[in-house]
Amino acid sequence: MDILIIVDMQNDFIDGALGTKEAKAIVPDVVKKIKDFDGEIIYTRDTHEENYLDTQEGRNLPVAHCIRGTKGWEICPQLEALRSENDIVIDKPTFGSMELGELLKKKDEELRGNGMDGITSITLVGLCTDICVISNAMISKAALPEVPVYVDKDCCAGVTTDSHETALAAMRMCQIKC
Repeated sequence: MDILIIVDMQNDFIDGALGTKEAKAIVPDVVKKIKDFDGEIIYTRDTHEENYLDTQEGRNLPVAHCIRGTKGWEICPQLEALRSENDIVIDKPTFGSMELGELLKKKDEELRGNGMDGITSITLVGLCTDICVISNAMISKAALPEVPVYVDKDCCAGVTTDSHETALAAMRMCQIKC
């Protein structure tokens, strides 16, 4: 089974508090990726509470974003329209999700326990390449080191173009195909 992980494609990262023109530009490519994908889809959603500015992340990045229940926290409408009831959504309070790693391991074990091949590939797309995509790609690789992990660089955007490229290079060094 192939897995597609859609990382933090939320309004605040696209056209909200932390939005960029690069993030807006990848939305059509991510839509196409989802439509063309044949496998299981997992969405991550950056999720903060009202006290965000009092957290370590909030003190280091003092821009309130992805506050649970707000429009900025929601998955962008173009992707939300494609989300099925079978897709999994993980609300994560920080850059990477340990819950994602545990879910991938459990899913792989269940498939193998039923005489199947297990997870055959993991592909990540989304925002931001240099923060949450790289964090979740590394967690995925650590959870299932023998499963190929891919990051579709054309379906990702970083905080800056340079940091996007730096993150891709770092992931390649960790045997993640970008």
